[in-house]
Amino acid sequence: MIQEYQLRVLPEIAADEQQLKTYLSQEKGLNLEEITATRILKRSIDARQRTIFVNLKVRAYVNEKPTDEEFQQTIYNNVEGKPQVIVVGAGPGGLFAALHLIELGLRPIIVERGKDVHERKKDIALISKTQTVNPESNYCFGEGGAGAYSDGKLYTRSKKHGNVEKILNIFCQHGASTAIMADAHPHIGTDKLPQVIENMRHTIIGCGGEVHFETRMTSLIIEKDDIKGIETDKNETFLGPVILATGHSARDVYRWLAANHIAIEAKGTAVGVRMEHPSQTIDRIQYHNKNGRGKFLPAAEYSFAAQVEGRGVYSFCMCPGGFVVPAASGAEEIVVNGMSPSNRGSKWSNSGMVVELHPEDLEQENWKIEDDTLAEKQNELLLAINPTLSTEECEDINKKQLSVLHFQEELEHQCWIQGGMKQTAPAQRMVDFTTKKLSSNLPDSSYSPGLVSSPLHFWLPEFISSRLTEGFKLFAHSSRGLLINEAVVIGVETRTSSPIRIIRDKETLQHIGIRGLFPCGEGAGYAGGIVSAAIDGERCAEAVKTYFM
Repeated sequence: MIQEYQLRVLPEIAADEQQLKTYLSQEKGLNLEEITATRILKRSIDARQRTIFVNLKVRAYVNEKPTDEEFQQTIYNNVEGKPQVIVVGAGPGGLFAALHLIELGLRPIIVERGKDVHERKKDIALISKTQTVNPESNYCFGEGGAGAYSDGKLYTRSKKHGNVEKILNIFCQHGASTAIMADAHPHIGTDKLPQVIENMRHTIIGCGGEVHFETRMTSLIIEKDDIKGIETDKNETFLGPVILATGHSARDVYRWLAANHIAIEAKGTAVGVRMEHPSQTIDRIQYHNKNGRGKFLPAAEYSFAAQVEGRGVYSFCMCPGGFVVPAASGAEEIVVNGMSPSNRGSKWSNSGMVVELHPEDLEQENWKIEDDTLAEKQNELLLAINPTLSTEECEDINKKQLSVLHFQEELEHQCWIQGGMKQTAPAQRMVDFTTKKLSSNLPDSSYSPGLVSSPLHFWLPEFISSRLTEGFKLFAHSSRGLLINEAVVIGVETRTSSPIRIIRDKETLQHIGIRGLFPCGEGAGYAGGIVSAAIDGERCAEAVKTYFM
């Protein structure tokens, strides 16, 4: 007999199968000796009250052994000789597009500007050791995309257009823990995810697909509004329809599209800082216990959101028991992000604390690039792509389509200057930030390149810093102990999402002006995280299949 039960139990019961069997025997009338196995199907923590409970959906096997699979396998057949599709980018959008293309009987050719997931790790380590960033291999560029070495969280609210459970199944099929199928906020971890990504690559190649690393797309091949393929920096040409899944930091791609009059538009995003607390502090706050989380609970998570002066202020990418990492993708910029290993065992917890930004906000705040050299460089970059552009056309593109991108770049450059023109990040104690006081010293931090005391309240744009200050105060009102000077805010968090949307048709998912071009995932402005990007990758693969019909 197999029975399923919805349970609400103490953490120590949820953590031990024998205790769980005993609970089922006592509360559900099952014979303890006849319960041969249990399987947790869904798990979430309820920390709203002082007594913490774990909500479980449990499958109990009575007098029989489990024979059902913990996850469903997807069948991938050989696609050698089948019509080929070019996938630009090997992040979650590109990888899941490629895997689904194989399901659909099409042959994916992945072109990735960065290195494979293991070689990429060496370049990431050098950021802290040498204070330099490899512009083609870093936390943003390389196999696995921005999520590979910045946490691997799989939680998403994006269930409208895709099958989240299928995405999780595919992760499990390639080596992820089956716990992600049960957890309310599934997480693989940066120590485990790289091997899962490599296994996906082996599936793609083993089925007849191709993966080309350290190969950057330099241009699309377009004839009479039809895509023919791409050209690369290795003077190679790959022909076929194109799924463009380049991620939210491929600024050269956005400029190429804009300079060649391919329809894109500025998109809203969010910018701010990365906030870091001792993990014990967050545990005490969230679990309402001065002793913290105890033996049976994981490092505590939080989620904050408020409206301040008409814009959202909220936590983003919360990393319990994690680290703050240097996520710049080029020279003369500082960007911070967060990650957690699978055990979430560090002594710090962090999250992005960001302010919603709309393109029109920049006009209303009369924002412009203060550095004349940077402003001139923006025009030069466009002219290098398309020398036929006039100065007026360049300025129009920069003012309209690329305005939010430029705002990101300016903040990141200012952050680099404030950090001493290397990857040491400017930071400020949390209370000092809200009281507009320079911190005389800083607490220990997980950010390995190092911190330097800086008045973030002064040099961040006022419409960002003032909203952050009010947000911190509101969040501290509901979570007493959050606003403390043992916490630190670190600049800057700018890569929350793409600053550009590559406009596509809602039905065919093709670019509105170019047949055979399928803008995909977070970089195209249609996703916000690993799972939603993976879902969009599958949708684009299905759209390509329709394109061939």
